[in-house]
Parts: sequence; C-alpha cells; structure tokens
Amino acid sequence: MLPALLLSALLAQAANAAFGITTSTDSYVINANSANPLQFTVDRASCDITSIVHYGAELQYSSVGSHIGSGLGTATVSATQDGEYIKVTCVTDTLTQYMVVHDGDPIIHMATYITAEPSIGELRFIARLNSDLLPNEEPFGDVSNTSGGEAIEGSDVFLVDGETRSVAGDAHRVCMILNQYESSSGGPFHRDINSNNGGSYNALYWYMNSGHVQTESYRMGLHGPYSMYFSRSGTPSTDIDTSFFADLDIEGYVADSGRGTVTGTASGADSSLDWAIHWYNDDAQYWTYTTGSFTSPRMKPGTYTMVYYQGEYVVAQTSVTVTAGASTSKSISGSVSTGTAIFKIGEWDGQPTGFGNAANQLRMHPSDSRMSTWGSSYTVGSALTGFPMAIFKSVNSPVTITFTATSAQTGAATLRIGTTLSFAGGAASSHTRPPPRRNLNSRGVTRGAYRGYGEVYDVTLPSGTVVAGTNTFLSPNFIFDCVELFQ
Repeated sequence: MLPALLLSALLAQAANAAFGITTSTDSYVINANSANPLQFTVDRASCDITSIVHYGAELQYSSVGSHIGSGLGTATVSATQDGEYIKVTCVTDTLTQYMVVHDGDPIIHMATYITAEPSIGELRFIARLNSDLLPNEEPFGDVSNTSGGEAIEGSDVFLVDGETRSVAGDAHRVCMILNQYESSSGGPFHRDINSNNGGSYNALYWYMNSGHVQTESYRMGLHGPYSMYFSRSGTPSTDIDTSFFADLDIEGYVADSGRGTVTGTASGADSSLDWAIHWYNDDAQYWTYTTGSFTSPRMKPGTYTMVYYQGEYVVAQTSVTVTAGASTSKSISGSVSTGTAIFKIGEWDGQPTGFGNAANQLRMHPSDSRMSTWGSSYTVGSALTGFPMAIFKSVNSPVTITFTATSAQTGAATLRIGTTLSFAGGAASSHTRPPPRRNLNSRGVTRGAYRGYGEVYDVTLPSGTVVAGTNTFLSPNFIFDCVELFQ
C-alpha cells in the first residue's frame, strides 16, 4: 500500500493556459495544461516553489516556500521543455532536485539525487500549503493539527486542549504519492512524519530519511520518483506510471530494463500473522507481502540480505543476488522456536499490539490524559491490556509478573523477553545483567514510534527457580514485543 495524503478544498475554477514555461529574471512559471488548471512558480535562485495556483486559488503558503530539506539557499536552477514534458533541475554540490510535469496532468513529479546527507541530518521534501483552503488531513483528521498547542517535548510533540498531537504519520492519500522507498532507510515498518497542520500552514512531507528511530545508514543516490498530485475531490489512484523518467536524463534513475526480480515461496511462519519479505543492501531496499508465493518489486542489480517476517518479527534471513533483466528463484522458510510454554504474554510479532496503551501510543504522548495508567504488575491470564506496552525507568519499573506453576514446571527454564525499541540505554533484565545493546539515540515511544532493532533477551533460570504454586518475576525505557517462559 502506498501512503498518500488527501488535503481537500473547494476552489474556484480558472481558465486553462497552454502547457509551457514562462521565464522571468527571478522565476520559472510552469503551466501543466491540466483539466483542473495547475500552475506553479519556481525561484531561479533557491529552487523554492513560491506559488501553486490550482483551479484559480493560491495553495502555497505566502511566507515560506515549499522545498527540499529546509531549502537549498542557493542552487543552479534550469527549466527545459522537451515535447510533452517539462523538467526543472536544481543543482548544488551534493544534491540535485528534479521537478517534472507531463502535459495535461495536475501532478508535480519529483526526484532527489544526493551524494551526501544534508547538513540538517534528514532528507525530506516539505510542501507548505495554505491551511485556510487545505485544513484537513486524511485519514487521521486533526490528529496532526498542532495549531495553538504548547510544545511539551522537543519541538515536535504538542499539548492541545489537554491532548497531544504528534507529527508522526502512517499511510496517507493524495497529494503525495510514493512509488517506492528504494533509497530510503528503515525497512518496511519504519514510521516517519507525513503531515502537520501548524495553523499558519499545513505541511505535507515526504521523508526520505531522518534521524527518527533510524536503524540503518542513510542511502545515497536517487530518491524517488515521488509525486504531488492536485485534485478537486476523491482519491487519485496511487498507480502512477513514472517510467518516462528513463527518457529525461535523471541522474541515478534505473529503468525497468536494468532491474531484476526475486521469486520464491515463504513458509513456516505463523499463518495468523501477516508475512513480509524484505531485501536490502547499502544501496537499496525493497519489500513485498505474501501468504506463500511471492515476486519482489523490480530491484537494482546486486547482492541483498533477504529477511522473512511474521508480523514484524524476523523468523529467517538469507542472501540473494539480483541480475539485471533476470528473475532469480529464492525461497525462504522459518518459524519461532521456543519450547513448552509455562506462560506467554503477547505474540512474537515484533509489535506491542494488545498491551496496555498500545492502541493509543501511535497518536498520543505517554503523558496524554487519554492514556491509561502505566501498570507495574501483571498476573498471567488476566486481560492483556493490563500488561504495559512499555517500561519507563522512573514511572513503572520494575514490572512484576505473577504466575502459577505446577510441580512438573519447576525444572530449568528460559525467560525470553522480546523488545521492539529502547531509548537512553533502556534494556530488559530479570535479576541478571542484559547483553550490550545498540543505542539508536532517538526518541521513539514518546513520538509515536515503536520499531527499533528488536532485541530479544534470554534469561536462563536454573532448576528450582520456578516453584510449584505462585511465582513472581521482576522485569530506562523500552517497548515490549512478547514475554515467554518456556522449558
């Protein structure tokens, strides 16, 4: 599923002009010649989009432009027309931004080529849109509306009328349509900012990478194509053909003819959970969902790590080499292997789903008044919502787990604690020191994220540790995936 954002407005109709470029000393004005008239202006010095007129109304925020990063400042900007395509090219020492318009389409197609990470530490396109004409965000309504709010953490978590609004988002609809995440970072379950109505303007983003719970190195090369689609009503199709980029001299673009695929069968994981197959290397990442047989997206040639997930939990990993113009056959099999369970809290799915506050955490700060109490004790067999999705050192640590064992369960056992994300050195322990863990150096649970490295901790319990009858186990900030005691 491709994320997109729908920002709707009732706009006055305007007369359509011819497809083309109007050049002045300061700017290029691009007219798309679309049925729903679209015209936008690009600053020739900075590459900022300074005006977007759609159906007779100005949609661009007047005080600050729309741009890549936080704005290029200065760039070498050119605009050319070749038949039914117009291409704007903005060049700096380490970044080239492309904007492409096809005659008759109300779409600004874009791509970003980089040889170094921007100095601000994140790669994003931000459209600053008129919040009076475009006040709504779908499908999440006002959840990202922080107008009039007070920042309570950093500058991106706000308190609004006693409730938090986070700038994190999930899958959206038009205007921003993402054909693929090939050069982005974070894999199939990464979450990042998609939109934020701050009052003065409604920001629509495409985050290619950021420091937001980033689990792998940034990828260089071409990011995109991605498309900003303007419509009057309804939801435009996310199935947009951008293969014409192959004919437009876009640096780093690899046409389908220069790509290959992987086909195979996945087996062994829990069939009650979704399955995903993920391929990645230093240059690219791809994934697909399956119930068995699969075909990958078209991939750039190279050798990839291939990962099989049940839910978001890794059950198998291998490698595969992709060749241009060919299909490589590679199947993968795996499952979760533990033992005979004495108890299990949650599922091995790489997510805190079902735990206390998990349903709210994606949209609410832990201190939000709508959150339930962050419990510090749980009795096995009681409602799963009584077990907290996260432990905070100063709030609900330790969490005490009480369970009943039979005399046959008093032998040696293993307590396995699955986590999805930690912050500030948080790690699971149970009377033993945990192994070293990788520090993401990024907030997660407080800004709507739960995906990290997914560390799993095994604690060996000698025979006699578990006694017949009632048992109690004790377990900084981390998020639970699953806790299982087995023999």
